Amino acid sequence: MIIQEQNLSIGKLTWYLRETKLTNSQPAVILLHGIPAHSHTWQGILLELAKKGLRAIAPDWIGFGASSKPSQRDFAYTPQAYLQALTELLNNLNLEKVSLIVQGFLATVGIEYALTNPDKIERLIILNTPIVKTAKLPWIMQQWTIPLAGEMLTQDPLLVDRTLEKGSGFVIAEEDLAKYRQPFLKSSAAGRSLRAATKNLQLKQSLARIESGLTTWSKPTLILWGMLDPWLDSTAIATLAASNKYIELRKLPEAKHYPQEHWLKEINPLILNFWQRESLNQD
Repeated sequence: MIIQEQNLSIGKLTWYLRETKLTNSQPAVILLHGIPAHSHTWQGILLELAKKGLRAIAPDWIGFGASSKPSQRDFAYTPQAYLQALTELLNNLNLEKVSLIVQGFLATVGIEYALTNPDKIERLIILNTPIVKTAKLPWIMQQWTIPLAGEMLTQDPLLVDRTLEKGSGFVIAEEDLAKYRQPFLKSSAAGRSLRAATKNLQLKQSLARIESGLTTWSKPTLILWGMLDPWLDSTAIATLAASNKYIELRKLPEAKHYPQEHWLKEINPLILNFWQRESLNQD
């Protein structure tokens, strides 16, 4: 198979990974999803990276997909806990250097990893991820953190349909929605983990660090931005990109919050072109 699947246990945590094999010498690509999705969201991009011989690894975050869903006694579900877990994962995979592709809320942890480990980063691609301090959690996700009501909402598998389709602006194929719902149908732990991760995002603090860090960031960075995102403001993103010569912004005029779900024909060529160029000054 062009995409392989495996479970990797590190300490008390087990990560589920989708992975393509390496056939060229470029650093591995790590793809980090947002909420309430999991690594299936990267299927189309993984296939394209595999065709080009890039080793690409898309993990399910702890608490999501087929990865471990520990209680909050065993995993804090804070950015710090996720950052430590991601660091341990990449160390265990023996990856000296990586490129990152991130999308969505919680994928901010990947950007924080990059900012704190710039020597380990080759390139960074950001798809509709909160990166400025004015960004806020959308109401549809805020509801998951409300006592009692949030506990009930996050036990409903259909929250996946409502959230992903609201954010993308399109109907998602039933076969894909079935994959996203599966963790919620298997165990109530999926809902509890989603609620814990959302409640502990510490978005204000994280975004202050990220916005400040990206203004002086000096690794090649591509922002692919769905301009009709109902949850994240594109104006602030354009301002941030314009402030740093290492950041290139490519606008997707009709895409929304989850561009990887419906805009692969537009995204894949831009990603591959970015990888093939030696610098951001080349077309």
